[in-house]
Amino acid sequence: MKLSRIIAFVLVSVVLLAFTEHPEINNHGDHHNKIVSIAQDTDQLSTLVTAVKAADLVETLNGEGPFTVFAPTNQAFSNLPDGTLDMLLKEENKGQLQSILTYHVVSGKIMSSDLKDGQMVETVQGNKLKVSLSDGAMINGAKVAKADVEAANGVVHIVDAVLMPSDNKKSEN
Repeated sequence: MKLSRIIAFVLVSVVLLAFTEHPEINNHGDHHNKIVSIAQDTDQLSTLVTAVKAADLVETLNGEGPFTVFAPTNQAFSNLPDGTLDMLLKEENKGQLQSILTYHVVSGKIMSSDLKDGQMVETVQGNKLKVSLSDGAMINGAKVAKADVEAANGVVHIVDAVLMPSDNKKSEN
């Protein structure tokens, strides 16, 4: 009888350890610690969260991934020309907003240590972003203000500008 208690204790310990070491096991479809949740918990990304909701991209960014998101700050959105954000948030401009936001997303998890100077990374939107490391990490000229914010389904790099895709699918400056 004592042996069965020891075995039961060991089994319970293993299961608890698995849940502790691998929180995704305990997730059951929960979006805790996924990219959108990370953005919602970061005050300086509240405008991005509003835009992601308006573009109906919450479910996508809560997907399995992994994704790399170059997340513009509230200040980055406020630096857009007057009226631009309000125009983009209108229902009739959802497609344009989706294009801009998916231009900030790369398929796969790219940590800052994976970035190379001059590297071109293809976005989910289809255009490419250029990495520059000569004066700190920059993505298409936007400075990476905070790198490597890990999420359960990828990584977020906070940038100081809204990245705007060109009309063609070629590489960016």
